[in-house]
Amino acid sequence: MKGIITVLGKDKVGIIAKVCTYLADHNLNILDISQTIVQDYFNMMMIVDISAPSKSFEEIVEDLQHVGEEIGVEIKLQHEDIFNIMHRI
Repeated sequence: MKGIITVLGKDKVGIIAKVCTYLADHNLNILDISQTIVQDYFNMMMIVDISAPSKSFEEIVEDLQHVGEEIGVEIKLQHEDIFNIMHRI
Protein backbone atom coordinates (compact mmCIF):
# COMPACT_ATOMS: atom_id res chain seq x y z
CA MET A 1 0.00 0.00 0.00
CA LYS A 2 1.31 3.44 -0.92
CA GLY A 3 0.66 6.96 0.30
CA ILE A 4 1.32 10.37 -1.20
CA ILE A 5 2.79 13.04 1.06
CA THR A 6 2.86 16.69 -0.01
CA VAL A 7 4.74 19.41 1.83
CA LEU A 8 4.22 23.08 0.95
CA GLY A 9 5.42 26.31 2.53
CA LYS A 10 8.16 28.88 2.89
CA ASP A 11 11.58 27.31 2.60
CA LYS A 12 13.67 26.97 5.75
CA VAL A 13 16.40 24.76 7.13
CA GLY A 14 15.35 21.31 8.32
CA ILE A 15 12.07 20.63 6.52
CA ILE A 16 13.26 17.47 4.78
CA ALA A 17 15.11 16.28 7.88
CA LYS A 18 12.07 16.69 10.13
CA VAL A 19 9.69 14.91 7.74
CA CYS A 20 12.11 12.09 6.93
CA THR A 21 12.94 11.53 10.60
CA TYR A 22 9.23 11.17 11.41
CA LEU A 23 8.77 8.70 8.55
CA ALA A 24 11.77 6.59 9.60
CA ASP A 25 10.64 6.57 13.23
CA HIS A 26 7.23 5.18 12.18
CA ASN A 27 8.37 2.54 9.67
CA LEU A 28 7.30 4.45 6.54
CA ASN A 29 9.73 3.89 3.68
CA ILE A 30 10.24 6.58 1.03
CA LEU A 31 9.82 5.01 -2.42
CA ASP A 32 10.18 8.19 -4.47
CA ILE A 33 10.73 11.85 -3.69
CA SER A 34 10.72 15.11 -5.61
CA GLN A 35 11.30 18.57 -4.22
CA THR A 36 11.66 22.04 -5.64
CA ILE A 37 12.18 25.52 -4.30
CA VAL A 38 10.73 28.39 -6.30
CA GLN A 39 11.37 31.92 -5.02
CA ASP A 40 11.66 30.78 -1.39
CA TYR A 41 8.63 28.47 -1.58
CA PHE A 42 9.29 24.81 -0.80
CA ASN A 43 7.31 22.04 -2.52
CA MET A 44 7.92 18.35 -1.91
CA MET A 45 6.03 15.25 -2.99
CA MET A 46 6.85 11.80 -1.68
CA ILE A 47 5.52 8.35 -2.43
CA VAL A 48 5.81 6.24 0.71
CA ASP A 49 5.18 2.62 1.61
CA ILE A 50 2.40 2.61 4.21
CA SER A 51 1.93 -1.16 4.42
CA ALA A 52 3.56 -1.62 7.85
CA PRO A 53 3.38 1.62 9.86
CA SER A 54 3.84 1.70 13.63
CA LYS A 55 0.62 3.75 14.00
CA SER A 56 -2.76 3.85 12.29
CA PHE A 57 -3.09 5.80 9.05
CA GLU A 58 -5.30 8.39 10.77
CA GLU A 59 -2.75 8.93 13.56
CA ILE A 60 0.03 9.42 11.03
CA VAL A 61 -2.07 11.96 9.11
CA GLU A 62 -2.62 13.93 12.34
CA ASP A 63 1.02 13.63 13.41
CA LEU A 64 2.27 14.92 10.05
CA GLN A 65 -0.11 17.88 10.30
CA HIS A 66 1.40 18.68 13.71
CA VAL A 67 4.94 18.29 12.37
CA GLY A 68 4.00 20.76 9.62
CA GLU A 69 2.61 23.23 12.14
CA GLU A 70 5.83 23.00 14.18
CA ILE A 71 7.99 23.89 11.19
CA GLY A 72 5.59 26.27 9.43
CA VAL A 73 4.59 24.18 6.41
CA GLU A 74 1.51 22.26 5.33
CA ILE A 75 1.91 18.48 5.24
CA LYS A 76 -0.76 16.17 3.85
CA LEU A 77 -0.86 12.39 3.51
CA GLN A 78 -3.36 10.60 1.28
CA HIS A 79 -3.78 7.00 0.16
CA GLU A 80 -2.41 6.63 -3.37
CA ASP A 81 -5.83 5.48 -4.67
CA ILE A 82 -7.58 8.59 -3.30
CA PHE A 83 -4.85 10.84 -4.69
CA ASN A 84 -5.18 9.25 -8.14
CA ILE A 85 -8.97 9.56 -8.18
CA MET A 86 -8.84 13.21 -7.10
CA HIS A 87 -6.30 14.09 -9.79
CA ARG A 88 -7.78 12.14 -12.68
CA ILE A 89 -8.68 14.26 -15.69
